[in-house]
Amino acid sequence: MTTQPYHTHNNTHQTDNRLILSEAQAAEVETHPFAPVLPPNATVMMMGTFPPTADKWAMPFHYPNFYNDMWRIYGSVFFDDVDYFRVGDEKRFDPERIRAFMFERGIASCPTVKQAIRETGNASDKNLTVVTPVDLDSILPQVPKVETLFTTGGKATEVLLGLLAEPPAKSKYPKTNQNMDYPYQWQNDNNRKVDVNNLTLYRLPSTSRAILWP
Repeated sequence: MTTQPYHTHNNTHQTDNRLILSEAQAAEVETHPFAPVLPPNATVMMMGTFPPTADKWAMPFHYPNFYNDMWRIYGSVFFDDVDYFRVGDEKRFDPERIRAFMFERGIASCPTVKQAIRETGNASDKNLTVVTPVDLDSILPQVPKVETLFTTGGKATEVLLGLLAEPPAKSKYPKTNQNMDYPYQWQNDNNRKVDVNNLTLYRLPSTSRAILWP
C-alpha cells in the first residue's frame, strides 16, 4: 500500500503505512483515546481523524468537544431536537445514550488515525502528522454490512484514499458533500488480497461549528 499522501518531515520516512520517527518525535506520538464503535448491523461508518486534547472534552467518547456539532446534527436529524444527546443544561453529551443510538440505528464510528503527532498541540488537522493510520483489514470484517464511509473533513479523506492500492491524484479527491467509489482490497486470513465490494466514500464537512445552531 502507498503512503505518499501523508505529511512527513525531513527526518522521517514511512514504511508499511507507519512513520519512522526520531527519538524526539516518538516522545510526542499520541494514540487515539477512543476505541471504534462497531455495531455488527452497521451500514455506514463515520471516520474522522483525532479528537481535541483532553482538556477540551465534554465526554470520553467520539467527537467529545461540546462545541463540535456532530451530536447536535444527529439529534436534529433523527429526533428534531438539537439537544437530544445533551445532559440537561450541562455542557456535555451523554456517551451511553449516543452509543445505544448508534447500535440501534446501525451507525459505526472509527477514526482514520490510530497514532499521530500534534505539531501545534491542538486538534487542527492541518498540523496533524499521521504516524499510524487505521487498519481497515481488521475493522471492515467486523462491520460486513457497511457500504458507505463518511469522512468528516479533508484530512480523513486523504488518509483513507492513501490506503488504496492505487490512490487517486489529489485533484481527483471528492470535495465536500461529494462521493466516490472506494475500491479497497483487504488481506484475508490466507494472506491474499480480496476486493471489498460496493464501498462508497462520502466526504462530509467538518462538524467543528460547521453549522450555526439557533
